[in-house]
Amino acid sequence: MNEILQLHHRFCDFSIAFKGNTPQTIQWFRQTINPFLKFSELDRVQDVSRRVVEDYILQGKFRKNWSAKTIRNHLQGLSLFFAWLVRDGYIHEDPTADIPRPKVPKTIRPHLSRREATELLEWTRNYPFDYKFERARAICIISAFLATGIRKSELRNLKLSHISLQDRTIFIQAGKGLKDRKMPVRLDFIRTAEEYLRHRSRLKKTCPYFFTAMRQDTQMGDCVVKRLVERLRNRSGIYFYPHMLRHTFATLMLEAEVDLRALQVMMGHSNIETTAIYAHVAVGHLDRQMQKHPLNF
Repeated sequence: MNEILQLHHRFCDFSIAFKGNTPQTIQWFRQTINPFLKFSELDRVQDVSRRVVEDYILQGKFRKNWSAKTIRNHLQGLSLFFAWLVRDGYIHEDPTADIPRPKVPKTIRPHLSRREATELLEWTRNYPFDYKFERARAICIISAFLATGIRKSELRNLKLSHISLQDRTIFIQAGKGLKDRKMPVRLDFIRTAEEYLRHRSRLKKTCPYFFTAMRQDTQMGDCVVKRLVERLRNRSGIYFYPHMLRHTFATLMLEAEVDLRALQVMMGHSNIETTAIYAHVAVGHLDRQMQKHPLNF
C-alpha cells in the first residue's frame, strides 16, 4: 500500500480514538488526501514538499476553478495530517506551514424571506402525499428546520426522548463538534409534533428515533429529506435546501430582534462571531436600528 495512504489511515484512526472526530470529519480528511495523492503520484511522505502542495493547489485553482473556500479546505485537511506526521516524527516539517491561505469573501448566507418560508409551510401542508403518515412527517420535518434551525444530520438523529411535549423543549445531542444543546420551542411546533406522533403511534412504530421510515420500524433514511426537498421545490417553485432553512431560522430570528447570544446558543455556535454573520443579512433588524438615529435630516 502507498506509504502516505497507510499513514493517513492511522491518522484517521488516531483522530477518531483520541480527538473524537465524527464520521463526517473523517470523510473530509479522506476527501482532501485522495485527490492530492492522485495528482502528486507520490508514495513516501518524505517526498512531499511545499512545491508539490503548491502545484496541487494551483492546478485546483486554474484547472478546476476552486474557490478560496475550497482551497482553504484542502490546505486545512492536508495541514492537519502533516502536523500529525511532524508530531509523531515521520517528517521534520509541515510542507503546508508557510503556504498562504486565501481570504474567503464574506458573502450573504442564502435564506428565505418570511413570506417564502410561510409559503413553503403552506405548500408542505397541501402537497398531495399518498399517505397520512408521510404528510404529517413532512410537515414536522420542514417545521423543525424553520422552528429550531436544526441541521439535517441532527434532525435525522433526534430520538423520541429528545423532544419534551410537556416542557416544550428539544434536546440536540452530539451536534456539530459533538456539542449538545437544549432549546425551547414554540407551542405551534409542539402541536405539529403531536400530530406526527399520533400517526406514528397509529402505525405502532417502536423505533427510538423520532423520525422513522414509513414502511419499516427503523430510523428514517437519509434520502427521505432529499426526496422531500426535491418534491417541494418542484411543486412550489421555491428554491431551498435543508441548510438554507437553518440560515432562514437565524435570519428571521434576528429580524425579530432576538438577542444575539441567545441565538448563538440556539444555533450551537462555539463562537459568537459565527452567529454575528447573520446580523449582516437581517435587513429588517438593521432598518429598525437605523430609525434610532438621533439626528433629523
